[in-house]
Amino acid sequence: MLLNIAYSQSDSSQSNNQAAVPYKTKERLKEIYDENLFSPKSFRGTWLPDGSGYLVLEDELGKAAEVLVFYAVSDGKRIEVISPDKFRVHGYSDNFKIENYVISSDGDKILLQLSGKDKKNSKPDYWMLDRKTGALEKVTAGTNSSISPDGKQILYSDQGNLYINDLTNDKITQVTFDAVAETISNGRAVWSPDGSSIAFVQTNASDVRKRSSLIPGDPTYPKVEEQRYARVGGNISVLRVGVVDTAGKETKWLPIPIPKEGYYLGEVSWAGNSDEVLVEKRSRFRDERQFLIANINSGKTTNIYQESDPAWVVASYGTNGGVDWVHNYSNFIVLTEKDGWRHAYLGSREGKKEVLLTPGNYDVIGRVGLDESKGWFYYYASPDKGTQKYLYRVRFDGKGKAERITPTDRPGTHNYEMSPDGEWAFHTYSSANTPPVTELVKLPEHKVVRVLEDNSDLREKIKSLDAQPKEFLRVDIGDGVVMDAWMIKPMDFDPSRKYPVFVYVYGEPHGQTVMDSWGHAMADYHRVIADLGYLVVSIDNRGTPCPKGAAWRRAVAGSLGPLSTEEQAAGLYELERGRPYVDLSRVGIWGWSGGGSNTLNAMFRKPDLYDVGIAVAPKPQPDLYNAWFQEIYMNTPEVNPEGYRESAPINFAEGLKGDLLIIHGTGETNTHIEITEGLVDRLIEMGKTFDYMAYPNRNHGLMEGKGTPLHMRLLMVRYLLTHLPPGPQ
Repeated sequence: MLLNIAYSQSDSSQSNNQAAVPYKTKERLKEIYDENLFSPKSFRGTWLPDGSGYLVLEDELGKAAEVLVFYAVSDGKRIEVISPDKFRVHGYSDNFKIENYVISSDGDKILLQLSGKDKKNSKPDYWMLDRKTGALEKVTAGTNSSISPDGKQILYSDQGNLYINDLTNDKITQVTFDAVAETISNGRAVWSPDGSSIAFVQTNASDVRKRSSLIPGDPTYPKVEEQRYARVGGNISVLRVGVVDTAGKETKWLPIPIPKEGYYLGEVSWAGNSDEVLVEKRSRFRDERQFLIANINSGKTTNIYQESDPAWVVASYGTNGGVDWVHNYSNFIVLTEKDGWRHAYLGSREGKKEVLLTPGNYDVIGRVGLDESKGWFYYYASPDKGTQKYLYRVRFDGKGKAERITPTDRPGTHNYEMSPDGEWAFHTYSSANTPPVTELVKLPEHKVVRVLEDNSDLREKIKSLDAQPKEFLRVDIGDGVVMDAWMIKPMDFDPSRKYPVFVYVYGEPHGQTVMDSWGHAMADYHRVIADLGYLVVSIDNRGTPCPKGAAWRRAVAGSLGPLSTEEQAAGLYELERGRPYVDLSRVGIWGWSGGGSNTLNAMFRKPDLYDVGIAVAPKPQPDLYNAWFQEIYMNTPEVNPEGYRESAPINFAEGLKGDLLIIHGTGETNTHIEITEGLVDRLIEMGKTFDYMAYPNRNHGLMEGKGTPLHMRLLMVRYLLTHLPPGPQ
């Protein structure tokens, strides 16, 4: 049976077999999704190149316009760099907005992108500010603008081609000429250090198949548009790296071999001079990567680093990507998992012996920055808990031991944006139960200079809820597999009674759900669900990108789905042991995207455990998904037919016993609705009872259209209340 479930604000309009959503629940969800009362404020500062201070966009007091402000790190002195008054004289209203700004390499010039002058004209305006003289000049610029090293030219792209605006004479020079709409584009452009050349990446999608989709408009005569979509096993875009002079007279293509199946590119940048370009080349299936240096004059290409792994070297989240140059570009720091852990190594441009900088059985979670003058590499790690993140540093000459910089008295997640000189940082701290605070800190002593955002209003709001804290658990399912999990209990929790369980699952290599940080994994929504009378639980199985070693992350290589299904179920059984309040006779599960797929796998493969499932934007036929993501972990069906068969929820749909709700947007550009409709047809063919809600013209995030986020959450709540009644027994 196929049902489209409609939402009504009036409880009286609910059909008799549908549970009503409590008024308080509705109001809280409105506060979350309509009024954003639970969204923390974030601090967004941009460091000046010399680290002397930073720029911040602030709202003009009592008005809608914005002010660009400079703050000195030494004494906190505040200087208005751009105020609305400077633009009102040019005809801008108080509603104008600074959409973006770019700082020159010496910090003396700022390129501003503005909107709001003319509602009829959707194109932005660009202005260049000279910080030394205060001069403000309207200029021609465009997408992905950047300022030349000498501050006299602007590089930008327009309709797939690159242009340079010479500010000394207002001359616009087109430097690439081969762009074709929706087929060939030139981007990722980078100035050479001397400003004489541009390195860029050309993307040619000519051989990538097109797929048709409807364009919202006249419902009687809808229009159709075609978009390139590289499906698993199909052709992908052809990439090549070019270097063009600023006059646009000559383009040199780097001699990088293009294999028949294609490849991807990571970092493309200049290697410390204006003659050599660094290119990070990744194989199509991400099982190999190379760092190449190409000399644009001689055409010689040198391989300075290479690694391979039959599972994968660089997964889609790209933590390992790129290098950090040190010692005046003679050495580089690279992140690699080749010894079983993600570690930082010091490599040599000449290919000499590598030096392991971060020894030990723990992962580097990610880079933070360099203090080149003192020889320190800063990075994130959490050797003891894969749910947390702290700042460490190590000397990049390979001498000495790693030092933890983050104080030990604030467990949770710490993020840093270091100044270019390595002396300062914007430090944001939060935990699962503590809203974020952002401070300016002095490094390495971690001295707090001033608080930049404390989210005091949100803290008071959270206190007023009197909600149960999110609890972190370790779930040991045997054979050395210990998974991290969290649980949120109802507000009036009684440990002597048994509660239904509602699982939030993702379970794929693109993200963790169990992290000790504020708001992670839709925490606000899950607190609402818990207070209805559920134990809300999430578990990170093997294959999720936890900092627990390469073997953990690569355990799912070859087939996404089977292992996560088994370990999620095993985790629930282990969770029940020693916790009599966990009622596994009443279990629901939900997830989004890859989590939607794992929800389907749970409902189809473990029907005796899961009673209710809500799958949002799933991909029940992974062979129809995009090549960029799926092939990292599973190669192609031609090479790995059994892996794809075992991964696809559609192949196990006959196992469905419980209540299933599938939610999808018809405007999907990621997990296209047709991928899900194949499963819908299969369930209909088998006579299975399920529910299906299609949101018109919504994309993967289901955000388009007024009221959509709230409507979807209320739909989910009502479905859960109807099919998995809450409360203790």
